[in-house]
Amino acid sequence: MAARRQAQETQPRYWFAHRLLLTLSGRRPVHTLLGHALPEAYDRLVELAPRTPLRPRATGTEAPYVARCDESRPRDGVIEAFARVAFDDRLIAFAFRLERGRDDRWRCAAVDLGPAGRPEPPQP
Repeated sequence: MAARRQAQETQPRYWFAHRLLLTLSGRRPVHTLLGHALPEAYDRLVELAPRTPLRPRATGTEAPYVARCDESRPRDGVIEAFARVAFDDRLIAFAFRLERGRDDRWRCAAVDLGPAGRPEPPQP
């Protein structure tokens, strides 16, 4: 399992999916993604991170993990990826877009958590 994880970490989509999961589950602060996200995507992460939408419901349960991450490359220098995260007997998907900069580094340009990323409706 460790060798598989190490091989996945060399792929930009898995590398970023894992870091995004750490941030959105509350295990790493959002500023760890500073420099790995373009301004608009970083602002979105700053908005999402305090709500920890990927945090397990109960303490003592298994930590969420990236079960799978796939990608599409609509053009050179762009990866559109989606990851499946497993935890609490649930499977949640999120999507993100990576763009390669002039310095050859991949940076997140957009993040979409679907329903998990929407604010909770106000309680009456």
